[in-house]
Amino acid sequence: MTHWSLAGGVPVEIITWLDDHSRLVLHISAHTTVTVKVVTSTFLATAKLHGLPASTLTDNGMIFTTRFARGKGGPNHFEHVIAQHGIVQKNGHPGHPQTQGKIERFHQTLKRWLGARPPATTLIELTTQLAAFEHVYNHERAHRSLGRRTPAQAYAALPKTGPTLELLQRHWRVRHDTVDTAGAITLRWAGKLRHLGIGRTHNGHHVLLLVAGADTLVIRPDTGEIIAEHQLDPNRDYQPKKPQKPLPKEGPL
Repeated sequence: MTHWSLAGGVPVEIITWLDDHSRLVLHISAHTTVTVKVVTSTFLATAKLHGLPASTLTDNGMIFTTRFARGKGGPNHFEHVIAQHGIVQKNGHPGHPQTQGKIERFHQTLKRWLGARPPATTLIELTTQLAAFEHVYNHERAHRSLGRRTPAQAYAALPKTGPTLELLQRHWRVRHDTVDTAGAITLRWAGKLRHLGIGRTHNGHHVLLLVAGADTLVIRPDTGEIIAEHQLDPNRDYQPKKPQKPLPKEGPL
């Protein structure tokens, strides 16, 4: 998401879903304010057109994640949607915007293009400008990093990766936690507090815990890595993690 202004200095916000590999603009739209609802609806509309991704990478704004918010509020609607579709959510490191280098460079290109044209007076006019920019950027502008291909050519050249079928077929309950000094997190399950083994190398790190029945997934949102899986045993307090599976390759969003 980035900020822009209409004629007269009226502030607006622009949201873009960009393919990580090809840099193809999958979606771009302007709004008075980009809210969690806007993030979720534009993501789902984009996924309907292009398919679900294996993972997403966003900054740590509250419209994308609540994991850095003070208090004990749970995940927002976008985080729930991501988790329920089996998509790994990656967030950039706080204070390190270079984590999202591709989208930041894209925003610079977008603003130079818009700045070279008369300012739009309404959101409708800005939407028309964005549609023109999207066509030029995707289909006419070749990139050195893409072997002098356009994003559309690079996007069409490779198969797309989505969430695993196993994840898609489950309904996951989602919560945030922090790995303690013993390398574990806690979960109240089947009427008792359980300790889930994660590993001491992750001590102090925020994690996203997904629970479906007796199965769990534990994800590091800053890297997108699945760091633990469990098959919960109702007869045990401490729940050791299962041998890890490799992370799926990054997908289109």
